[in-house]
Amino acid sequence: MISQEQLRDIEGATVYGNGEKVGKAGQIFLDDTTSTPEWVTVNTGLFKGRETFVPLAQADLRDGDLQVPFDKETIKGAPNVDVDNGHLTPDEEAQLYRHYGLADHRSDSFTNTNRASDPNDSPSSTGERAGAVTDDDPGTARDTKDLDGEDAMTRSEERLNVGTERQETGRARLRKYVVTEQVQQTVPVEREEVRVEREPITAANRDAATDGPDITDDEHEVVLHEDRPVVQKETVPVERVRLSKDTVMDEEQVSDDVRKEQIESDGAIDLNSGQREDHR
Repeated sequence: MISQEQLRDIEGATVYGNGEKVGKAGQIFLDDTTSTPEWVTVNTGLFKGRETFVPLAQADLRDGDLQVPFDKETIKGAPNVDVDNGHLTPDEEAQLYRHYGLADHRSDSFTNTNRASDPNDSPSSTGERAGAVTDDDPGTARDTKDLDGEDAMTRSEERLNVGTERQETGRARLRKYVVTEQVQQTVPVEREEVRVEREPITAANRDAATDGPDITDDEHEVVLHEDRPVVQKETVPVERVRLSKDTVMDEEQVSDDVRKEQIESDGAIDLNSGQREDHR
């Protein structure tokens, strides 16, 4: 639940729906009776695009970002309500509650919801806007003599409260694609060649040479063989590739102007000499 004290931090904050960036927070609408923050408009388009209403009942402000329990598509699909009217009618607010699946907590006692007033406006029925300077604001010097009877004055000064916010600076992705390259390998092959051998007739081979007819036509055939390369392909895994992130610590100088109050005395007049004594 967002309080009155957090209104100043909501305006312009980045809105995240279920962890996904939705847009920038714009105008805040308060309950007309209780001045409780009820709705915030979110710019869901580029530049000054369409503004949609998001309920603040379950919202949370974390590290300067507004977190709401609705996804981006639900927020972008909210009923179109004119934000320039400065208030929501009962019918418009009931329609928005139905869209977000929330029960109308005010039922028959339903009253209008009005836009939070500008910090320079005087307090109205919508309640004083968070951040307006009051007597309890420590950044305002005030004379306390008439308030608590003390002859004292409060001196205040501004101080820098420096924090950090996480922003997206870039993206990296892995992409796999197929390339073709020619691979050459040397493989040994064998082949058979014909060689004619002649041998003289000797006593050892005479019987085989004279076995058969004396003179006739004849043929003798030899089958030749040779090796030919055969190529087969298989797919094998060679490595695993993944993306990882490293957090690198660094330091940056931040500077800004701050104001502070100084108190000095005009001094007392010496009645004898007529000279003013200056005390600082």
